[in-house]
Amino acid sequence: MKRFFLMSVFLVSPAACASAPATPTASLPTVTAVPSPVAKVSHNADWTPVIQSFDGMDMVLVPPGCFTMGNDKGRRDERPASQICFEKAYWIDKTEVTNAQYGSEGHFPGANHPRENLLWSEARDFCVKHGDRLPTEAEWEYAARGPDDLIYPWGNILDPDRLVFDRNDPGKTADVGSKPAGASWVGALDMSGNVFEWVSSIYKAYPYNASDGREDPNDTTSPRVYRGGIFSYLDNAADATIRFRLDPTERDWFLGFRCARDV
Repeated sequence: MKRFFLMSVFLVSPAACASAPATPTASLPTVTAVPSPVAKVSHNADWTPVIQSFDGMDMVLVPPGCFTMGNDKGRRDERPASQICFEKAYWIDKTEVTNAQYGSEGHFPGANHPRENLLWSEARDFCVKHGDRLPTEAEWEYAARGPDDLIYPWGNILDPDRLVFDRNDPGKTADVGSKPAGASWVGALDMSGNVFEWVSSIYKAYPYNASDGREDPNDTTSPRVYRGGIFSYLDNAADATIRFRLDPTERDWFLGFRCARDV
């Protein structure tokens, strides 16, 4: 997988120089009562995070809404950007799946460290076993950015204190949720930093279209997408629009996952 890193290592994200202020998220209020029906939102601030536990896994609710997927100022495979809308709410794990939750350790030990070094199918099967699924690429990005189309889960300026990466935790991963100030608008943690995350989608060109075969669960050979920034990478890898690909039969020390489920 490192070959994909080297292809991009000298790219600088335009977002890293953005002047818009970051959105504070360190003290996001959360509730446990699921609204019914779940109303469509137009702005990140319209939503108060909702958390609920399923089969021992804390998940946060993602409400219906629209956002701009991709980045016309980003890398070639982030273009063209397009509007994606969700008519129904869904759940996504609050954190990356941990070693303890998975039942075994990856390359980096520690009960609360993210479970990594898994095949795409192993991540998929874990989610299915718990009544969940891997999120689509669009679902993952919407949960990270929201209707405000943020570049990072917390805002539009890179803040090293809000994620785990090579500036603050070199050479290893960290406990999931160790950077609460980096929470996304729905309360999901570590959507930038710590480890990359498998999603369900096959790697194809944008614009994203869920009906063009990229969500085929029976394709066992096409490269699958992983998202989410890594602890050991240059600034632009933390962008919520960055996407990479890996053969589903390969593993990587810094590639984990989180699950999603329908409401």
